[in-house]
Amino acid sequence: MVDSDDATAPPRRSRFEGVHKWAGTTAGVVALAFSLYNFVELQKKPEIDLALPHLMRIGLVGKDTHFYLQPTVSTRIKTQNVEVIRDARFHLNPVGSISSLKKPVFYWKEVGTWNFDPAAEWISYRWSADPAPFLVSQDKPQQPTLLFQANGWSFQPGRYEGSLQLSRSGNRGPVVKNFCLIISKKAVDEIRGGAKREDIFYWRNDMPKALASSKYSGCYVREAEWQ
Repeated sequence: MVDSDDATAPPRRSRFEGVHKWAGTTAGVVALAFSLYNFVELQKKPEIDLALPHLMRIGLVGKDTHFYLQPTVSTRIKTQNVEVIRDARFHLNPVGSISSLKKPVFYWKEVGTWNFDPAAEWISYRWSADPAPFLVSQDKPQQPTLLFQANGWSFQPGRYEGSLQLSRSGNRGPVVKNFCLIISKKAVDEIRGGAKREDIFYWRNDMPKALASSKYSGCYVREAEWQ
């Protein structure tokens, strides 16, 4: 006489072993797919994000206009590759009532840093590097202070449409960020009056009073005029 438990044991064990093998194979396939996905993701080119600061500095040195801009250049994609920013270009076009004026030609002059003197409550600028390509990766975002200069050009009161353009490595298209700038007659007089002293003046795009106006909202305006 054959025991009933012994008779059913082999089929159960066989089914268990089959399920175990199937689960192990599935887990292996999933792990491989996940590894391949991570590998592909890590090999991707980083997608660059370009953000302009809320504050922009403007000055006139002799007859040359200076723009000091400190953008944030970053990437949100986890990748082993880095992006090379090869060049930076700055454009400013008079629009509206001053659209017929001569357009300035800016070039990237240098990279600088800001130094604050707490005793005098004074901020000053100094050179820190020549204009050169720089690297951007997920764990190393960049915030360079870029100085752009237009030789022999100064402002007229009015509205200007501008853009910052960063050229990337390879055949990839540039990253562009647009903005608008409004210069009053009072601001023009201030800039020209401070040329010999190389004074630097502040413009912002987040002044509450300006944001409340449809004419000025989102544009950089003279900070001192909108406090």
